[in-house]
Amino acid sequence: MIFDFRQAVLAAEKKSMNISKQIAQWRIVAASVCGTSHLKNNQLCQDAHHWQVLSDNVLVAAAADGAGSALLGKVGAMIAVETAIENISTLKLTRKSLSDDAYVRSLLNDAILAAKKAVEDEAATCDKQPQDFATTLIVMLATPEVVAVMQIGDGLAVAKDSMGNLLALTIPDSGEYINETTFLTSPTALDTAQMRVWRTDIVNVGIITDGLQMLALNMVVGEPHKPFFFPLFEFVANAEDKTEAKEQLVKFLRSERITQRTDDDLTLIIAAFNNS
Repeated sequence: MIFDFRQAVLAAEKKSMNISKQIAQWRIVAASVCGTSHLKNNQLCQDAHHWQVLSDNVLVAAAADGAGSALLGKVGAMIAVETAIENISTLKLTRKSLSDDAYVRSLLNDAILAAKKAVEDEAATCDKQPQDFATTLIVMLATPEVVAVMQIGDGLAVAKDSMGNLLALTIPDSGEYINETTFLTSPTALDTAQMRVWRTDIVNVGIITDGLQMLALNMVVGEPHKPFFFPLFEFVANAEDKTEAKEQLVKFLRSERITQRTDDDLTLIIAAFNNS
């Protein structure tokens, strides 16, 4: 299925014609919206996301999907993404410091551990069980030269290089049984975590939660669906007005073409590195 962002892209391109040379930077558009099944049942969106662009064009982003069966899954998701990003953003990272794969992996691992501890501490404070805050978690770190991801549970992280290659950095973890996944609060969370470091000229990155998996991933071959991601990447690359771009993304996620295919909560983070 091809999602048409042509009108938005053309409008952004027309606006950008009046702007001289741009500073090389990340452009990010992200949104979490409530699934139609949750709306019908007067439930909150269980997804959460957070991102920051640090100095030297270091992008950190995270997305989480609180378990629908968990009493406080939404809270767990919010704590997880905010803690993970805060854990990385407090460090004085540079693109040079990220040239060591072992260091990059340790950053992501520490962020996941911090998120896990924060969720467990919140459970203890509220006199609840950790599983009451069950959530998945995807944490990404990206520069123009490298992208790295650590993931617990389902969802998907992708990246596109300067040659137009689109790579699934992670694949959904569906657990042993259908519709089952591993959560951050699970005893086996760290044992089953996926981690990937990819070094090339990074042009785009993206993160989705499981509500978009059937649209964004060819489940048979385990490859991301180019007709889904490429128009979105073009859209964010040409997005000048951040507020307007987010409104358009939310409208897209709530459109009939999406809700006909999925009734789950939806989170999408898309980013483009613009050199000029």
